[in-house]
Amino acid sequence: MLNYHETENNFLGITEKELYKYPTSNVVIQSAPYEYTSSYLSGSDKGPDAIIDASHFVEFYDEELDQDTYKKTGICTLSPLNFTNKTDKTAIDYIEKESKKLIEDKKFVISLGAEHTVTLGFFKAHFEKDNNIGILQIDAHSDLRQSYNGNEYSHASVMARIHDLGAKIFQVGIRAQCKEEAELIKNSDLINTWYAYQINANPNWQDEIISKLPEKIYITIDADGFDPSVIPAVGTAEPGGLGWYETLTFLKKVCISKEVVGFDIVECAPRENEILSQFNLAKLLYKLLGYCTLNNSFAKKYNII
Repeated sequence: MLNYHETENNFLGITEKELYKYPTSNVVIQSAPYEYTSSYLSGSDKGPDAIIDASHFVEFYDEELDQDTYKKTGICTLSPLNFTNKTDKTAIDYIEKESKKLIEDKKFVISLGAEHTVTLGFFKAHFEKDNNIGILQIDAHSDLRQSYNGNEYSHASVMARIHDLGAKIFQVGIRAQCKEEAELIKNSDLINTWYAYQINANPNWQDEIISKLPEKIYITIDADGFDPSVIPAVGTAEPGGLGWYETLTFLKKVCISKEVVGFDIVECAPRENEILSQFNLAKLLYKLLGYCTLNNSFAKKYNII
């Protein structure tokens, strides 16, 4: 068992030690406040802490699931990763190494990121263990540029690097990209993209997507995948995003029918005197974890009654 430093400022503000200590928790939350390539508004490095702070005002009881999810899983919140003198590949390798330790310790890992680049490290930790895992991306942007501003480890290139791994990519809600990205999508057998305008015109989009997903899936949620009316504090906002309840309905269906091996939430850039974004993302994290407990494989793996 790894000796990790749990922070008392834990997700939800849990007070029962057996439900937030590392040895007795099935779930861990790791924060990666890495921001190096943000191209519009900065501040995403403050996102993970803001989400954890906001979670203290999220109710323990989930009325939809009729449960206090944290009592079933335990949730250990780790101290943030330290990116001093770490950028680009060095930062990604560091994230991957730390994530692997948690996975090897049989923890279900939920990650909070700053810029979307960090997802490469999270996903690699899972994919190198099992290359049958696909990645489900909720996002406004396809993030498939080969490089951006001369950096192949840009937040705008994270899915291109995951594509390089040979992973199957499933993108939902895309509504901003360059022609290079559109061409890659058309020419790659690995990338499946459902654009926002297509979703808006198709009442069956959720079931169509789920039917194409592999049995094991990793989920990455860029906060700007939501409409700005739901999550306004993001680095690069785009109109016409996903709504709150349609996203929850979709994620619940995914969790029940597929084995979610882990997930991350990234790109929240908190604003002064505005708490809506970080609170909604904290609630999203807790809802998504609750949905994971509905899956038989998850429940069996973590001995959830």
